[in-house]
Amino acid sequence: MRNEAMRRLDVLVGSWRTTLSDAWFLEPADQEVPGSATVEWLGESFVVFRWTMGDDDGQAASEMVLVLGRSDTRDAYTALYHDERGVCRVFSMTFDGSRWSLNREDPDMFQRFVAEVGPDRIIGRWEASEDQGSTWRKDFDLVFERS
Repeated sequence: MRNEAMRRLDVLVGSWRTTLSDAWFLEPADQEVPGSATVEWLGESFVVFRWTMGDDDGQAASEMVLVLGRSDTRDAYTALYHDERGVCRVFSMTFDGSRWSLNREDPDMFQRFVAEVGPDRIIGRWEASEDQGSTWRKDFDLVFERS
């Protein structure tokens, strides 16, 4: 049986068109990178979030997977991250139905994703800090639109 806290994640489930923009690492700076995401339940306990970004010829250039779960005893969500580079990360997560955040504080870098969630659109941004959270830089904006 799905618990109430996990049931809140139902708003994320479905197919999404994505747009990455305003990224410090892209040239030109106003370049937009299209992509897609699918979000589905894995049994009653986990949500699997697969996000693919395209390249100029329409092929998948980058693929990321988040598995969202929860610890009831800690009253906390957790997200496990993996991408095509072989990178694996653990994020703490908050989600109240309209605001979603992912945070990691690891020795190499702090990262966070903050987003406003609506029924048909998620508007968020990724940020990073290389000085343990004293200063933050925006990595990129990310918009999900339900397809």
